[in-house]
Amino acid sequence: MTDTATRPAPSPWALSDEEIASFDAQGYLVLRDRIPRDLVERLASASERWTAAGRRSAGDPSAAVDYEFAERPGGRRLFRVNYLHGKGEPASLELLGAPELLGIAESLAGRNFVPTYESLVFKDEGDGAPIPWHQDAVHPRNHRIFNIDVYLDASRDGEGALRVVPGSQRGATDVCALADAHGWDVPGAVVVEMEPGDVLVHDVMLVHGSEPVVGNRLRRTVYYEFRAAEQILAEGPWDRDFVDARLRLLPLALDHHRAARPGADAFRWNADPDLRPRTSGDTATELRVVHGVHTPGSFCSAGDVPVRQDGPA
Repeated sequence: MTDTATRPAPSPWALSDEEIASFDAQGYLVLRDRIPRDLVERLASASERWTAAGRRSAGDPSAAVDYEFAERPGGRRLFRVNYLHGKGEPASLELLGAPELLGIAESLAGRNFVPTYESLVFKDEGDGAPIPWHQDAVHPRNHRIFNIDVYLDASRDGEGALRVVPGSQRGATDVCALADAHGWDVPGAVVVEMEPGDVLVHDVMLVHGSEPVVGNRLRRTVYYEFRAAEQILAEGPWDRDFVDARLRLLPLALDHHRAARPGADAFRWNADPDLRPRTSGDTATELRVVHGVHTPGSFCSAGDVPVRQDGPA
């Protein structure tokens, strides 16, 4: 690994010491107006095509890993689109290459951050089903594992906005017992209101969920999970080949960002040389790296949240 004294300066978009301390204490961090509005608009437009493709896939078992459905009182509903980068919409890669996003990743996971998941999670207009209290993934906490949540629509109190329990990330939680004891009124829980372009960074062990509502508006959020390469190599559930495959996304993303925003600030990727992958030349393969296994989370009722998989909801 490169000696610390020779490492380049962190991104100008790095989190401050105070922001990192707040994240570590509370398990989440809100960053207002973080993502450029034109990119948010392109992501919103891309999301319409992702969800349309997902609805067309209904009943196709080969598409189940890409498009996830849940049973609602009104019928079966699409609620999640996975593996965004391989679906023909450059906005997802532009976002991954954005310094506004990667500055967060480097601040919390270190220079050897790995983009481990990318998904769109949404509630359709009128689909006010709850997302039960849960923890995305439970791990030994030797490293930070976190999601960067980019909001494409407003999310407000009384309309199904996310609820979080500050400090709950410090250990595994019996979310069934928590829900049985308190319902949605968990002591200390906070409703996190967001606007388009805002970012919520949340620890994967933060207890969070959203209550049922009637007549809600469309709410879309793009989630990118990051982990340190050192964490994956020490604790799994993946191996060095997976790290190499996922890191191949970053040169593609940085190129997309430069092409989409010529003259704009670019992120300087500071990963250790022995981790930097060589491109295979097979872009289609590099854009889609299926996980196979996942870090188990803590769930009570499946609802919107598939028990088989970690990742945000």
